[in-house]
Amino acid sequence: MSKEVTIDTSGIYYKELNEQINEIIKENPDLEVLTLDNVLGQRFIGNAISKKNLTIIINGVPGGDLAMFMKGPRIEVYGNADHAPGNTLDEGKVIIHGSSGDATGHSMRGGTVYVQGSVGYRSGIHMKEYKGKTPVLIIGETAGDFLGEYMAGGIIINLNMKSEDTEFVKNSMLGTGIHGGVIYIRGKVDKNQLGVAADIKEFNSEDLEKITYYVEDYCKEFNYSNEIKNNLLNSTYTKIAPISSRPFKKLYTPDIR
Repeated sequence: MSKEVTIDTSGIYYKELNEQINEIIKENPDLEVLTLDNVLGQRFIGNAISKKNLTIIINGVPGGDLAMFMKGPRIEVYGNADHAPGNTLDEGKVIIHGSSGDATGHSMRGGTVYVQGSVGYRSGIHMKEYKGKTPVLIIGETAGDFLGEYMAGGIIINLNMKSEDTEFVKNSMLGTGIHGGVIYIRGKVDKNQLGVAADIKEFNSEDLEKITYYVEDYCKEFNYSNEIKNNLLNSTYTKIAPISSRPFKKLYTPDIR
């Protein structure tokens, strides 16, 4: 039995790789670190794994649905990630030292996903809170359009680190269909950049308190200096939240008032 295992994933089909990962975890109950080298597009890594004291290190580019339904482990990616990392994540932490594709954090219901770079379109779509868990998605640089689409719960923080505080971010259709949760964007957002059902709310001391823990943790994970951390926390943020918890009620039920 081993505490650390390394797999050279070169040429291994994604189904075979995931079967191998599950077998290694089963055969090594004391396993603490599983390193996957030369990853190139294999999908579903970490799918439904519930071993909480396990760290999975990925050297390369994992394929879609990384950490889907995962409940417990920590995954650290040294490279970019494909679409939908953190899909329906329940518990655990996904740290991406690079950028990720569309639908990052799709349907997260717990846990955290930290992306050092940028994310694609529709990231944070359908995020929700489940059994008292609050999912958190933090994006270091830019995000594609429709960020937080149909969001029902959780927290999205877009640090927009390549822009100055005074610049307007370039996103459009922000929070389309949002009916729960909150989106914080470092920088200025105009109302014409919002999607249906989204609204700009006052960013106050309670909001700053809410994001401080996560920004500090994010900076720690990526080894950012105190200067960078303090600059992020002292920046201007736009808070985007739902206009209503039922923004589309008139489309489905008659208004009998």
